[in-house]
Amino acid sequence: MSLDWWSIEVHDGEFSAEQWRRSHGEALVEAAVTNVARDWAWHVLPWGVVLELAFDAEGGWEQFRRLPAVRAALDAVPDPVNGLVVYPGRGGGSSARVPRRPKPPLGAGAAPLPVEPEPPLRAGLSAAEPPVTEGTLTARVYGYRAV
Repeated sequence: MSLDWWSIEVHDGEFSAEQWRRSHGEALVEAAVTNVARDWAWHVLPWGVVLELAFDAEGGWEQFRRLPAVRAALDAVPDPVNGLVVYPGRGGGSSARVPRRPKPPLGAGAAPLPVEPEPPLRAGLSAAEPPVTEGTLTARVYGYRAV
């Protein structure tokens, strides 16, 4: 009898994958064992957790994957975008497939460079150049100009 192994990798994200395993692990294992799974194993790794499941029937994985408890658990992973990898075979070093490590944040998590704002436009009164003079009287003409 040949077993059909599947691996579910959950990576750390908004919270740890270990916390996710404590919350959803029992429901996943119960759903697997009561629905044709023959063996299972958890692996806790520095970057997350791996659940390995073995099914003897060809359609066992599809039947397991359609269960509401399984869909709910997989929808609740800590990183819903990049934190869930499901593949056939065993995870870790037991097969040719090596579990993927999470990608580091782009730009080392750096903030964007600050952009200096443009100076605000100011309008004010200024004396017209040169001042107008007539005899002993000096007249100044004021006008508007942008400073």
